Amino acid sequence: MKRNWIISYFRQHRYGIFCFFIFCILCGIIFYLYHLEVEAVLYAALLCACIGAGFLWKDYTAYLRRHRQLTRMAEKFLVGLEDLPSPENIIEEDYQRLLLQGLEVQRSQTLKQDAQRAEMMEYYTLWVHQIKTPIAAMRLILQESDAQEKTELTAELFKIEQYVEMVLSYLRLESPSSDLVIRRQPLLPIVKQAVRKYAPLFIRKKLALALDVDEDCMVLTDEKWLAFVIEQILSNALKYTSSGSIHIYMEQPLTLVIEDTGMGIAAEDLPRLFEKGFTGYNGREDKRATGLGLYLSRRILQRLGHMISLDSQEGKGTQVKIDLDMAQIQTRE
Repeated sequence: MKRNWIISYFRQHRYGIFCFFIFCILCGIIFYLYHLEVEAVLYAALLCACIGAGFLWKDYTAYLRRHRQLTRMAEKFLVGLEDLPSPENIIEEDYQRLLLQGLEVQRSQTLKQDAQRAEMMEYYTLWVHQIKTPIAAMRLILQESDAQEKTELTAELFKIEQYVEMVLSYLRLESPSSDLVIRRQPLLPIVKQAVRKYAPLFIRKKLALALDVDEDCMVLTDEKWLAFVIEQILSNALKYTSSGSIHIYMEQPLTLVIEDTGMGIAAEDLPRLFEKGFTGYNGREDKRATGLGLYLSRRILQRLGHMISLDSQEGKGTQVKIDLDMAQIQTRE
C-alpha cells in the first residue's frame, strides 16, 4: 500500500521533478562551459539536492496526511464541509464544491424518497386496518346466514383475510423497526397455532395431517414471525395438494419439515422460488398467486437467523425445511 502512495505521489508531481532535473543538467553544462572547478559544481549540486529533497519530503508528508484523512472519512462515510481538508489550489476547491453540491442533491432526493415511502407506508397500513372492519362484518353475516353458498363464501373470505395479513406483514417487515422478540420457547404450540388456523381447509379438502413434533422441542426464535412463516408454507401446501396428506415432522439437528403430496414444482422453477414476485408454472396456472409468500418467508427467517430450503418433484409433492439450529441465532440474553 505504501508503495502505491509513493508511485501516486511521484506520478502527480512528475512534471515538477522532471523540470528540476533539467535545470540541474543545464546548470551543470553552464558550469562546465565556464570551466568552474569540479568541487564547486558538486558542492552546489549537493546543496540543491538537499534543499530539494527537504521540500520534497515536506510536500510528500502533507500529501500522505491528506490521503489518510480522506481514507478515514471514506471508511466512516462522513463527508461534510467541515471534515474535508482545506483546498491547496483552485482546482481542489472546484472539486470540493462539486462534491458538496452532489451531496446536497443526494440528501434532498433521499429525504424526498423517505417522505414518499413513509406516506405510502402510512396509507397502506391505514388501508389494511380499515379493510379489517368490513371483513369482520362479512364474517358475522356469514355466521348468521343459512345460504347454501356459506361454505364457499367463508373459504373465500378466509383467503381475503390471508392476503390482508400478508400485506400487513410485508409492511412491518420493510419497517426499520420490526418488532422482533427472540426468546427460547416450545416449537409445538407455534406449529399447532398455524395448523388450527387452516383446520377448515384440511376438512374441506379432506386432507390427512400427520404432526410429529416433540413437546419438549425448544427453539430460539420469534413466535409471531415463525408462525407467519409456517402459515405461508401450509397455505402453499394446501393450495397445491388436492389429495393425500401433509406431514409435519422434525429432522436432526433441529430442522422443521413440512411435506405434502401435492402436484410438486417444476425443476426449472426451483432456483427462483424465493425471488420476489416469482410464481412459477403452478403460479401461472393459479392466476391469484402473488409470488410473495416464499419471498417473505425467506426474508423473515434471515432476520431470525434461520434458513429455509425446498425440494420438490412434479407429481410427487414438495418438502420444505426450516433450519432452526440455535447455533445460527444471535440474541442478547
